[in-house]
Amino acid sequence: MSAGLLYALAGAALFAFGVAGLILRSHPLRKILAFNVMGSGAFLVLVGLGQRDGTADPVPQAMVLTGIVVSIAATALALALARRQREHGNDKEERDA
Repeated sequence: MSAGLLYALAGAALFAFGVAGLILRSHPLRKILAFNVMGSGAFLVLVGLGQRDGTADPVPQAMVLTGIVVSIAATALALALARRQREHGNDKEERDA
């Protein structure tokens, strides 16, 4: 078993754990974290399978690096939206009472 295949299998396991967390958890913060675990698994699969003749191919590595930057921005946006939804959700419940 090559190192690339081992990385790809670990990435697939991380992706599966992320999907399970996304489906089984109801708290928004845990869903955001599960989505990040899914992304990390996908990145690991890309890096693991992105090899030619035992050497790393720079194109998948560049894609993963770009994906990490986009993932950080998306996580920040998701956390800001979850915080705003929590703040406004509490105000709505107080008005209804």
